[in-house]
Amino acid sequence: MDFTTILQLTADDMRAVNTLIQQRLHSEVALVNQLSHYIINSGGKRLRPLLALICARACGYTGDRHVDVAAIIEFIHTATLLHDDVVDESALRRGKQTANNVWGNQAAVLVGDFLYSRSFEMMVDVGSMRVMQILASTTNVIAEGEVLQLLNCHDPDTTEERYMEVIHSKTARLFEAACQLGAVLAGQSPAAEQAMARYGMHLGTAFQLVDDMLDYTASSEAMGKNVGDDLAEGKPTLPLIVALRHSSGTTAQMLRESIEHGGLDNLDKIIQAIQDTDALGYTAQLAQREAQLAVEYLNYLPASAHREALEALAWFSTNRSH
Repeated sequence: MDFTTILQLTADDMRAVNTLIQQRLHSEVALVNQLSHYIINSGGKRLRPLLALICARACGYTGDRHVDVAAIIEFIHTATLLHDDVVDESALRRGKQTANNVWGNQAAVLVGDFLYSRSFEMMVDVGSMRVMQILASTTNVIAEGEVLQLLNCHDPDTTEERYMEVIHSKTARLFEAACQLGAVLAGQSPAAEQAMARYGMHLGTAFQLVDDMLDYTASSEAMGKNVGDDLAEGKPTLPLIVALRHSSGTTAQMLRESIEHGGLDNLDKIIQAIQDTDALGYTAQLAQREAQLAVEYLNYLPASAHREALEALAWFSTNRSH
């Protein structure tokens, strides 16, 4: 099943999500409207809300609260992007100027806060304490992941284990919540609920691993951000960690200094070191393993087009160019 077929399978539900997002973005404050519409309509894949919709249907849910949950997931994700771009001082996202670059850091942070608080209003409307519990915990873990990443910045001694802890908290946790909530809405057993959570966690991990590979391989046009952005910010992502682990002498010293100081002065040499140590191959292999683990957790679901879509999305997360 290709991505176009997946979108067709979920077209009605996704239209309802997009309608709800536009309704709930509304604020009496003009700047909130401008900035929130700018970021939420900036061309993202809507992958996290898509997962919430598909998981709910794959688990046998026939109601419409999955639309609310999918919109909430997108609001939380968008809030994290606004805050991330301020912390990272990013200028480009999805091929457009970041909101903080257009309106300033203060406005971006405050509208991120607005989206977080609006998402919690929407959780109350869903009327499920279990949904509230999962999403409240998720937002806490994401915030912890952001702080962990901040601690790793400019630290050449960051280990693979610390890196994985960051992406499990910062990225994979929201994928996990999106998938788990589909099972919660469908009233599935605790075992099935946990299987969906694990599927989401492994898929989200694979997705971020590939993102970190693409930072060194994709064009700016394909990625919608500048090549080497992670390096420029002093973020030791897995390709860089692996390259440093397998380098010595002047190359290792150059990699360490590049992490410590950030910047792109040695980008060509760093890419060469990454290629020489097969750091991208190692990262790709890890992403494929995560996708395979995700697929194995789908055995808890009965056969259906929606289950097939979930399997396809796991492989899509690893076999993409942007």
